[in-house]
Amino acid sequence: MKKEIVVNVGEHEIRIAVLEDEKLVELHVERPEDERMVGDMYKGRVTAIVPGMQAAFVEIGMEKAAFLHASDIGLSTEAGAARYDIDSDEDEVNADVVRKHRFENIERILSIDQEIVTQIIKEPIGTKGPRVTTDLSLPGRFSVLAPNCNYIRVSKKITNFAERRRLRRLVYDVKPEGVGIIVRTEGEGRTEKEFKNDIRRLCKIWAKIKRKSESAKKGTLLHKEESMTSSVIRDVFTTDVVRFVVDDKGTYKEILKYVKSIDPELRNRVELYESDIPIFDTFAVEPEIDKMLDRKIWVRKGAYIVIDQTEALVTIDVNSGRFVGKSDPENMILQTNLESAREAARQIRLRDIGGLLIIDFIDMYSHQNRKILYDEFRRCFNNDRAKNSILPVSEFGLIEMTRERTKPSIMYTLSESCPTCHGFGRIQSKETVAMKLERWFMRAKVAKAGRKYAIHFHPEMAKFMQNEDVDRVREIEKALRMKIEIVVEDSLSVEEYKIINTDQGVDVTALYQSGK
Repeated sequence: MKKEIVVNVGEHEIRIAVLEDEKLVELHVERPEDERMVGDMYKGRVTAIVPGMQAAFVEIGMEKAAFLHASDIGLSTEAGAARYDIDSDEDEVNADVVRKHRFENIERILSIDQEIVTQIIKEPIGTKGPRVTTDLSLPGRFSVLAPNCNYIRVSKKITNFAERRRLRRLVYDVKPEGVGIIVRTEGEGRTEKEFKNDIRRLCKIWAKIKRKSESAKKGTLLHKEESMTSSVIRDVFTTDVVRFVVDDKGTYKEILKYVKSIDPELRNRVELYESDIPIFDTFAVEPEIDKMLDRKIWVRKGAYIVIDQTEALVTIDVNSGRFVGKSDPENMILQTNLESAREAARQIRLRDIGGLLIIDFIDMYSHQNRKILYDEFRRCFNNDRAKNSILPVSEFGLIEMTRERTKPSIMYTLSESCPTCHGFGRIQSKETVAMKLERWFMRAKVAKAGRKYAIHFHPEMAKFMQNEDVDRVREIEKALRMKIEIVVEDSLSVEEYKIINTDQGVDVTALYQSGK
């Protein structure tokens, strides 16, 4: 697989595109007003404990209090060790012990006004504040440092048993006491010197954080995670990336300097783009970004998928569209599902969709074909950095999955809620609005509220109310013996209206909206 990273630096934003076989699979956008928060550490104060939720709210200096669940109180903390009745430096924790006590007695672990060091693991989304953990971690190039622990773990993606054993022995020799070390996937094949330098740098950062936390007040930012560009270099710019292209000379020099400090061997893969043609146009990225806002995505051979976001989950519906097979219907359906599965997986990664997802594939009778579809869909997430869990195809042709969500979807960055439908996706029809108006005036008649009114409409609604076939306003006037004037107002949406009592000169729109 050919993997490339393309960086576009603008005056007000930085965009980073990750391409696999020249197809866009990840997009990161950083703007001054939307700085990333995941990984930031704060000195916090517990302001509320909710035993029913087994959670606490922690003040960290933001507009909304942070949410701390009992399962996010790490073993590295004194409270976490007490919860499981184990020593905080124990190398391994029995999973059954963790599951048994994970959601019990948070009020015994924390207390009101207690000061704790927390780390953001999920950014604020909608009306929710950030989610935090006390299980702190500092990611490096080849390893992750877990303060106040004492263990060595190796990424599950490193599957070679001999290499896993070599890495454990290697890290054991260079690991300081009192910290845990997790070997990252990029650590495979690395030398003792590389790990030693990586761990030494992380320990210096932790020592600085620890000193600052001792005298810091509540709400103090103790540690800021690296910028988006640096974190992408650290996490994505690995040996399987053939080139890293950037269109800004200053950023190019900064990237070279950073790469030299963490992995000098990759310096010759960094390129400066100097053409007058916009870099995202050259790499055909811009059209893909425009399609990210589309609900309907066409797939090869005429099939298409429809992506819908609800409050609870995201649904993806697969449709055969114009694709019709020449002979075997079951094979045609399988091919449609496979193509759609690849595109659905790409869109999930590209849009950074998290939480619960349900993909509705075209029904297949063959259990073998269902397994082929399931295996292919799982394979499409092999390079996905977000954790996920995918269930086999159900009898109804559904695949259910969860995907780690640490920040709002990229859709929140590129779009905003429609001011007319407020994110619902539909508005009331003109007929519905007309019937509501008729009922409004009937209630006003019963209440003896007055006889002279002015209705402010959107131009389209005004035209609908007074068309050539039926003049609904005149009908209301005649039936209820009222005088109604129509006023066209462009600032209103099609489903909005204002009703003014012209006798009193007051807005009475809200008075008779229902029968209450």
